[in-house]
Amino acid sequence: MNTNGNDRTPVRHRAAVLLGCTAMIAFAPTLSYAQQAETTGEAVVLQQVVVSGGGGSGVGGDDDNGTIVAEHTTVGGKLPTTILDTPASVSVVTSKEIDKRDAESIEEVLQYTAGVVTDFYGSDDRFDVYKIRGFDAYTYRDGLTLGRPFGSLREEPYAYDRVEVLKGGSSTTFGVSDPGGAVNYVTKMPKRGRWGEAYVTGGSFERKEVGFDFGDNITSDDTLSYRLTGKLKDADLDYDYSRDDTKFIQGGLTWRPDDATNFTVVFDHLHDNGVPSNGGIPEGYDFDRSSFFGEPSYNYRRTDRDTVSAFFDHDFGNGLTFAANSRYSNAEHGYGYAYIAATPTDGSTVVDRAFVGEEADSRQFIGDARLQYETSFGSVDSRTLVGIMYNKQVEDTDGTYQPAGSLDFTNPIFTGGPDRSELFSYSTNRQETTGLYLQQELEFSEKLIATVGLRNDWIDINNKGAYYPGTAFELSTDADGDFSEFTKRFGLTYKFTPEFATYASYAESVVPASDITAKVEHGEQYEVGIKYQPTAFPALFTASVYDLSKTDITVVNPVTLLPSTIGEIEVRGIDLEAKAELPQNFTLTAAYSYLDAEITENGTGGNEGNRPQLVPEHIASLWLDYTLQGEGKRGDLTVGAGARYIGSYFLTDANVSSADSNVIFDAALNYEVVENTTLQLNVNNIFDEKHVAYGGFGADFYNTGRSISATLKKTW
Repeated sequence: MNTNGNDRTPVRHRAAVLLGCTAMIAFAPTLSYAQQAETTGEAVVLQQVVVSGGGGSGVGGDDDNGTIVAEHTTVGGKLPTTILDTPASVSVVTSKEIDKRDAESIEEVLQYTAGVVTDFYGSDDRFDVYKIRGFDAYTYRDGLTLGRPFGSLREEPYAYDRVEVLKGGSSTTFGVSDPGGAVNYVTKMPKRGRWGEAYVTGGSFERKEVGFDFGDNITSDDTLSYRLTGKLKDADLDYDYSRDDTKFIQGGLTWRPDDATNFTVVFDHLHDNGVPSNGGIPEGYDFDRSSFFGEPSYNYRRTDRDTVSAFFDHDFGNGLTFAANSRYSNAEHGYGYAYIAATPTDGSTVVDRAFVGEEADSRQFIGDARLQYETSFGSVDSRTLVGIMYNKQVEDTDGTYQPAGSLDFTNPIFTGGPDRSELFSYSTNRQETTGLYLQQELEFSEKLIATVGLRNDWIDINNKGAYYPGTAFELSTDADGDFSEFTKRFGLTYKFTPEFATYASYAESVVPASDITAKVEHGEQYEVGIKYQPTAFPALFTASVYDLSKTDITVVNPVTLLPSTIGEIEVRGIDLEAKAELPQNFTLTAAYSYLDAEITENGTGGNEGNRPQLVPEHIASLWLDYTLQGEGKRGDLTVGAGARYIGSYFLTDANVSSADSNVIFDAALNYEVVENTTLQLNVNNIFDEKHVAYGGFGADFYNTGRSISATLKKTW
């Protein structure tokens, strides 16, 4: 582990430069490629987010199962549009890309996305944890708020057709949002006709998994269709006494009473049973990843969530349409574990430990309804959207903390969990938000596109709770707030050709503070970029430069433990990304990001001028596939390999310790055994590269080690 944030090994630095240059080269496809390309048939299209539940024929018609290159999205605004015309940087990870990399978690889904950093908490896997452009990111499902991933339950990737990433502020689209970006999950919905898949997977750490996803018409006239998706996983992790089990079931029903109307209902149940951590590694020592310093009889992580979602849309004709979607969810989730709280510096091998736990019960109802009107005035095409959103969330949380028995890490003897758990904190957090929004798009002569987004959110926050309840040190955290927040977004896109566009945008964001206080933090971003989408082969190349900041950040005074709203972080950066299905049977995903991040205000912490914690300066990734087409009895063979680089980052805002830069290599092989049946082999972290991903408080946490899996899949 490094204590010097400027220390980089030459090999890793060269790897970062190589990956970055590769990504940059991908943004300049040559004319000869375009001339040599052969069209392979009509482009299949994808189901669109929050637009309709109708038969898998969403706006744009992208096919998430058939391509890694998405062409359409709604995350740049509730108005569905092509990514090329969206005045923002948008990345989409389709189900085809998720499958080929065998991504088991949302963090793994996002590992090859520009501007996104994952896996900086290492083996502490209580939550999905990632940052976009240096900031934590709010998450959404079908355009409806889920919340911050840190502190929430982990999502199941198999539930979704695609994962969309919008870089920059998005409050005019989603409402509450952080300035770095947003992640939107698109639920699998019924499609017309009979189709399906079933698979079985086995792999490292006793992984045993089966899954299915199929659907059909219930009526012969296509008016009623269903879809059923499920997954059962029994597995461990790469350390002793671990557990990583999942039970997931999702069912959807779509009714199409006429060509203009669609109504879909989707229910899903998610149950996770895992272990949150190995308890950490003694700071400054080198141990095998299998080491465990928690308590086998106590460490646990569990989730039980039920969700019902409804989608409705109707086309009135003459350019007027109405759409609405809503969701109700009820979740119980919690964790508890023993961890190393302090490593002695006097040569002793006895470490202090602590028990920490949390139990949460959350309920949410959220709905969104909107009217869209399209018309033309000569050479000007107009699209107007007005909508209203309502969101009510309630969460009751009990936190526990108490010292645990010390442990000799050279001869660990486990003593069991706590006889009783001391209540460290309790809280009831209620948030009720109503948003009213307007979006206007004007396209002039199919060249210049001007977009405006205006939104006002009325946010009512009521938080009640305490730290150290029932003791002389009890600290009340009761807080109420009633806010009216107006945000705006402006964008211009100019299309030099139907394939090449440039854009500029300004966006604002608002989000309640991440602690229990009733405060609102604000963000804004300026961005310019270029996009290239060739017609000769499926591809999208994006380059962007941005300047974003977040102000009114709530920080906690280390002496009084009271929160105060004094803080600002600024990030300037560059994102480059390429996704392409190239001629000659090659498929490419490449990304490079540069982040110049600085704490510009921190009145109680004294860290002005430092880099924010867990924000590297450089990140890069590259994945390349090659398909050898089958002949005779030999089926198609696809071989793929990837590399991920994360530069060194500081573990705390004080910048006194840092994690080393690193490069991790992955690979995949897919062979068509017989028609519609494939055997796939995946290896993540091929060389078992090990580094400290997180630490700085008495324990270290390693990154995830090498894993191997084999999947046999049948489709129809």
